[in-house]
Amino acid sequence: MLFRGQGKGLAVIAVLIGMNASMSVSAKAGDALYASLGDTARSPIGWVEFCAENASECRGASQPRDIVMSQTAWRDLLRVNKWVNEAIKPITDMDHWGVIEKWSLPTDGYGDCEDYVLLKRKMLIDAGWPREALLITVVRDKKGEGHAVLTVKSDKGEFVLDNQNENVLAWTETGYRFVKRQSQSDPNVWVSLGDSRPAVATASSRDR
Repeated sequence: MLFRGQGKGLAVIAVLIGMNASMSVSAKAGDALYASLGDTARSPIGWVEFCAENASECRGASQPRDIVMSQTAWRDLLRVNKWVNEAIKPITDMDHWGVIEKWSLPTDGYGDCEDYVLLKRKMLIDAGWPREALLITVVRDKKGEGHAVLTVKSDKGEFVLDNQNENVLAWTETGYRFVKRQSQSDPNVWVSLGDSRPAVATASSRDR
């Protein structure tokens, strides 16, 4: 099994409390993004098909939950983000599957941006993190191109795991325009974040 052992040692942090004051994360980092949530949006191209093939990854409605961002949790996010970014090699869906867009867990070691996101999300959920705090998010990158990242909602703000960056950043530090993301209460409901233009995610490698 591809994921066996990779999540070992990750903290189950939904009920942890407290955080060292020296941790460099902002308690206000996610306020504006959370406040900007708007109407429901169309699911990204490929999501419905992915769910049809991976029903366990798309379970239905539940109560929204944020995580408590302890130092251990922060280290785990950095480790998962870095490991997946290094383990998976970027390839477009056209080169990989012969189609413009296909969402899949990168079990063969190759994928584009949403596939990185799906693996990070799966590793964290398998390690005990609440799905409701791990939200697949569609953005426009600095070139205006569609891109997918994983947003982590916490008591210290909202942070982004990105295959283009081994660092975990507050959403305000990414330079991205946020288009839409999963609802916390239902992974199959997508919520508009402001940029309503269609954004097809593409393969993108980490900044070197």
